[in-house]
Amino acid sequence: MRAFRTGRTPPRVGDGPFFRRALIGAVLIVGAFLILAPLLIIGVEAFAKGWQVYRDTILHPDTRHAIMLTVLAALIAVPVNTAFGVAAAWAITKFDFRGKAFLLVVIEIPFSVSPIVAGVAYLFVYGLQGLFGPTLDAYGIKILFAIPGIVLASMFVTAPFVARELIPLMQAQGRDLEEAAASLGASGWRTFFSVTLPNIKWALLYGVVLCNARVMGEFGAVSVVSGNIRGQTNTLPLHIELLYHDYQAAGAFASASILALIAVFTIIAKVALERQGAGRVRQAANPAENAS
Repeated sequence: MRAFRTGRTPPRVGDGPFFRRALIGAVLIVGAFLILAPLLIIGVEAFAKGWQVYRDTILHPDTRHAIMLTVLAALIAVPVNTAFGVAAAWAITKFDFRGKAFLLVVIEIPFSVSPIVAGVAYLFVYGLQGLFGPTLDAYGIKILFAIPGIVLASMFVTAPFVARELIPLMQAQGRDLEEAAASLGASGWRTFFSVTLPNIKWALLYGVVLCNARVMGEFGAVSVVSGNIRGQTNTLPLHIELLYHDYQAAGAFASASILALIAVFTIIAKVALERQGAGRVRQAANPAENAS
């Protein structure tokens, strides 16, 4: 029996206005309760006891030290992980070598391991009873319960961010441009800065922004290796927890507002970088339109 053709395409799932509005409404409601509501509560509670209490909390020596320690960890961890991410992405996408699959697995490990587990692992490596602990102690080198341990833990949890942003992009771009530059006599550094970097800069900046935000908010691994020493090894997330446990809710929310502002600025930077990257892709795809 021959099928009767009407010339109309069958309706697709989600084409109906009711389904579309219901889905959008559900997403907005869930987002409001899960994301916007906590941010609003942080802002309201931070100023619940007035501007003076908020100011005194932020200017307290322990809070200022926690902020400076968090910034210090970011200033060290983010550049190191940026260099690691670029090197890993370059090696994986531009060269063929034995162990490439293993390197990809290694990069993914921090995403699959709980930060607290990573912190405990550092105890067994650098602690007094750990693998290198006695040797480090003999030379007076202190890793754990000090700034180096905080930096190492922050570097571990944020190691994949830059590489994860660059690898898919560089795989899609291929090797043709780099091979052409090499055939013309360009050195490796010249090829990277003149050919590769201009093509990956927006993804690179995007990865750096995400890496920085993750360092600023890291809690689990840092809480294990820092020792939670008030005014010495407390980063801002750990300081917030201590204030809350001390029944200083206003101070905890005031300190948390700093992390909330960092999150907001991170989202703004993320959106801006995505638009810049998308705009560059459109320009590359439509050269005739750009020329006109």
